[in-house]
Amino acid sequence: MTKLNEIRDNEGAHAKRMRVGRGPGSGKGKTAGRGVKGQKSRSGVALNGFEGGQMPLHMRMPKRGFRRPFPEHLVEVNLWRIAVAIEAGKLDAKKPVDAAALKAAGVIRRARDGVRLLGNDEVKAKLTLTVHSATASAKAAVEKAGGAVTETRKPRDVVAEA
Repeated sequence: MTKLNEIRDNEGAHAKRMRVGRGPGSGKGKTAGRGVKGQKSRSGVALNGFEGGQMPLHMRMPKRGFRRPFPEHLVEVNLWRIAVAIEAGKLDAKKPVDAAALKAAGVIRRARDGVRLLGNDEVKAKLTLTVHSATASAKAAVEKAGGAVTETRKPRDVVAEA
């Protein structure tokens, strides 16, 4: 058994930093491995992706899709996780279950923008859940056990038919 004070890096895992520009005896003196003259020999040059004025590859490629600038960061919770918490006595099935109750029970670490209920698992307890959104299978499983799911998600704007 190794002791904490005996732990070392594997041989060759940590290479010492090369000190450049420290004389001819170092092997990296004078020009410090940068060659002679030119833009790349100077300091403060970042040429990543620059192709000498030619249109760079990343700009030539076609662009597709769209990234939402402010996506919702939801915490996904499966029904079986809630069932395990109820069986362990960490969650009271008789009280309403929301993000704060799930956090207190240790089912989720943080609420973020809301909780999304997932799962096609069965629930035995009659639950009253308040979540941001839930899948159809999760809703059906909770309602089958006699419970109810309330979604706090704002409905998408419906375009009025003219």
